[in-house]
Amino acid sequence: MDLKIKKITKENFSAYGDLITIKNKNGENINTDTTQSYFDLANIEILGQDYRTRLNIFKAKKRIFPLKIDMLENHPFSSQVFLPLDNTNFIALVAPIALKPDLNKLECFIISDGDGINFKAKVWHFPLISTEDAKFITIDKKDAETNIDIYNFDLIEQFNLKYE
Repeated sequence: MDLKIKKITKENFSAYGDLITIKNKNGENINTDTTQSYFDLANIEILGQDYRTRLNIFKAKKRIFPLKIDMLENHPFSSQVFLPLDNTNFIALVAPIALKPDLNKLECFIISDGDGINFKAKVWHFPLISTEDAKFITIDKKDAETNIDIYNFDLIEQFNLKYE
């Protein structure tokens, strides 16, 4: 499979979640004008009976390309935020919400300049693909054990993702 990596925009990613960015947004001065605040940048979803959330830091290792793509995951009871702590690039490989991922509808996005993403609940995605060693803030449902579905690809479904 030859999958083209697209530059993410709010519009082309909207079916999968939110682009978290302050570009082209008006901030609000708070704390006696000592802080510029950008409120409500993502729609954090927590579903089910347990509404606890967790804030995490992931220390991601730089991925080596071509990268073997052999599975996808989704989080049925929450959205999932990936927000880099540094000005770094990362890649999101996604498929639309469905009982099982439609591999003919895979899309791939590059996120850069310190922007982040928030996957909607139930969106199929490959785990974090960092292009550099980097730290990321993540936010999702605290009950991680029941909040994950994994689809392992058959051998003929597997492919290598290229990035240069």
